[in-house]
Amino acid sequence: MANYYLGLMSGTSVDGIDIALAEINHEQTTLVTAETYPFSIEIASQIRALFNDGEREIEQLGRLDKQLGGIYAEVVNDFLLKQKIKPSEIVAIGNHGQTVRHRPNIKHPFSLQLGCNQTLATLTNIPVVGDFRTKDIVFGGQGAPLVPAFHNYLFSQRKQNYIIVNLGGIANITVLPEDKSMPVLGFDTGPANCLLDDWYQQHFDGSYDVDGEFAASGQSIAPLLTNLLADPYFAKPSPKSTGREYFNLDWLASFNVNQFKKEDVQATLVALTAHSIADSIKHSCDAGQIILCGGGVANPVLFDAINAALPSFTFDSLHNLGYESDSFEALAFAWLAYAHQHQIVSNIPSVTGARANTTLGVTFLP
Repeated sequence: MANYYLGLMSGTSVDGIDIALAEINHEQTTLVTAETYPFSIEIASQIRALFNDGEREIEQLGRLDKQLGGIYAEVVNDFLLKQKIKPSEIVAIGNHGQTVRHRPNIKHPFSLQLGCNQTLATLTNIPVVGDFRTKDIVFGGQGAPLVPAFHNYLFSQRKQNYIIVNLGGIANITVLPEDKSMPVLGFDTGPANCLLDDWYQQHFDGSYDVDGEFAASGQSIAPLLTNLLADPYFAKPSPKSTGREYFNLDWLASFNVNQFKKEDVQATLVALTAHSIADSIKHSCDAGQIILCGGGVANPVLFDAINAALPSFTFDSLHNLGYESDSFEALAFAWLAYAHQHQIVSNIPSVTGARANTTLGVTFLP
């Protein structure tokens, strides 16, 4: 009988829910199939409204938490129906949830993900492993990034430095040294699709800059780029993590960007993402193979900018390695559920800053 796990991921781009079906055992993790279910405009708007302080936010948070749990359950049930798989054939669901606040550096740190795990477990009749960040934070860590442990497992037979770059709403990197005795590194480098999408949406009806055409029509503004890169976050050493509660349109507006042509601002935001990623990689290793994943991979202008900024590195795609970019993080949460059930260490202190290795997640039974 197949050892099936499901992984659910909805990230800071707030474009939808990625679901991955994986067959996992102690020897390998195999992606069976995956799909993306877009968020409705209404739900995406409600999520974005909670990224920053607002009126009646506790009321809105409570309602949306349960609503998203129900939406996740509908996605799982529809997906399994299409695949002709019974809920009883799924060992567990690994659910990341939708991050709306990430505050790892305050006196009482927390990271808040919506999408009620108990609702999801009850409405699918499948055990759910969720709340992956809290335990790492209790151990003094950032609670993020979570996926480097999966990267380290997946590419354990590497013969050179591997650098996985996730181009989500926030960009993050995992640096896997060829020398296994060296620590794995991983952290958020700064904004990626979040600012690119938000700036685009402020000027157009579409949700994102298709093929980077808007950015390609402009020119990067060197003084503005210098000022953006002077933000203290970029020079801050790892472990570090961030989110939309920091890098948002209010942050961008503080640089008086409305004095510039809108297409030039978009081109500068591409340069900001490329430079912050490239600087982070070059400070971590001298050479290696870069693997790009996440929604930003579909933006050729962003891809070219990153490539141009890292001439001493080689580039490869997840597809060439047998995986798909859109489902890669969902696949990681399927594995994190497996790791939880088998008490496999799933945090990396050199990544998050936690005081100890531990197994992440909490089980919610139907």
